[in-house]
Amino acid sequence: MRVTAVETTPIVVTLPKPIGSALGEIARFGCILVELRTDEGITGENLIFTLNDRRTKVLRQMVDELADVVIGQDAGHIAGFWARAWKDINFLGHKGVPVVGISAIDGALWDALGKAAGLPIYRLLGGAQSRVPAYHSGGLWLSRSIDELVTEAQAFLDQGFRAMKMRLGKDDPAEDAARVRAVREVIGPHVALMADANQGQTEAQAIRLGRMLEEFHLTWFEEPLPAWDLDGLARVAAALDTPIASGETEYTRYGFRRMLELRSADILMPDLQRVGGVSEFIRVGHMAESHDVAVSSHLFPETSIQVLGALSNAIYLEYMPWFSPLYAEALEFQDGHAVVPERPGWGFSFDWDRIRRLQNQ
Repeated sequence: MRVTAVETTPIVVTLPKPIGSALGEIARFGCILVELRTDEGITGENLIFTLNDRRTKVLRQMVDELADVVIGQDAGHIAGFWARAWKDINFLGHKGVPVVGISAIDGALWDALGKAAGLPIYRLLGGAQSRVPAYHSGGLWLSRSIDELVTEAQAFLDQGFRAMKMRLGKDDPAEDAARVRAVREVIGPHVALMADANQGQTEAQAIRLGRMLEEFHLTWFEEPLPAWDLDGLARVAAALDTPIASGETEYTRYGFRRMLELRSADILMPDLQRVGGVSEFIRVGHMAESHDVAVSSHLFPETSIQVLGALSNAIYLEYMPWFSPLYAEALEFQDGHAVVPERPGWGFSFDWDRIRRLQNQ
């Protein structure tokens, strides 16, 4: 089975209401839908995106430019594609847009391989678990009032979630603590609660806030520092009892290797778009396992569920339904767990009728 074409389709997904975090307001996404076609009539799909539709054209161009590395090649030689692409981007660098381009094609290749074999990706990768605990991440934003936080947290409980994440980043850390207290009181002591600072703190601020939050028994305190400050993050992790989660903005096994060396985080959070796709996510997951470190996912629940299902040290799927309307199938949940689909490939396919309606809006 050989690759005959790589096609990209841009689409804008707009949120019903803008949301706020320490990163700023988010109102829409520039999505690039990737279709990798083969000479056996099998098409592998994947998705990448930009916040607020900024620089979407740049990402699309990167995928289009990398197509010549894979067209005409054996679609089942995914490691071969990865090695060629890694060499190809050397001059541009091994972080940022070039790696996102590799990720886009890598994921489409794995989807095609799964469809050709008639197996879900997690089984191709060895299989470790058929269900993964899930936390709801699509709410509890910094822009919400405390009353809104309480209402939304209760709604997540009513939907069957036993874990959820809220955002931090108020100017006064006491206000952040009050917001965490309000959510903890409504969900009780036995529901997992995560809190994400979205890289908005300094080292001193993070330690101070983290100590204020210890009484709420957070499952983790996420990304308190800018992604590049791995040394500072290691000091924050050492200073707090609450586990630190980070890595969504890290690239490839080399970035995560440094995080493990420094003990910058207790939970690693690779992002399928930035880590380097399925291939690199799995490498990072196994590397973390060799250090007895857990992994979670960042965004992309419909695709991340497959790689988490292949890792015995995967502890949570982030359920962020931003792009769920683009798929024909829906993620299934049982008792607070996301079920790994047994359908071939990702187990999810683009709903092109719905996508065309979005394009015409």
